[in-house]
Amino acid sequence: MGIICYLLQVYLLVLLVRILLSWFPISDGGALGSLYRVLEAVTEPVLAPLRGVLPPVRLGAVALDLSPLVVFFGIQILLAFLCR
Repeated sequence: MGIICYLLQVYLLVLLVRILLSWFPISDGGALGSLYRVLEAVTEPVLAPLRGVLPPVRLGAVALDLSPLVVFFGIQILLAFLCR
């Protein structure tokens, strides 16, 4: 179980960094653009199916994507049960 716990914690960190970087404008040609593309490639296979089931929440003119939060808390629950 140790390796699974470690991988889940690393994935949480990757997801958190992607969430934080999504708040800022990032140019495609820069180093942060490359980092964001890598993070997106790692996290999108998990987030995309959830977006199909869980539509964005409308907050006026803005739509809030809740899929990263659902994945984040889901992994936290898995860690609580698997990695005591």
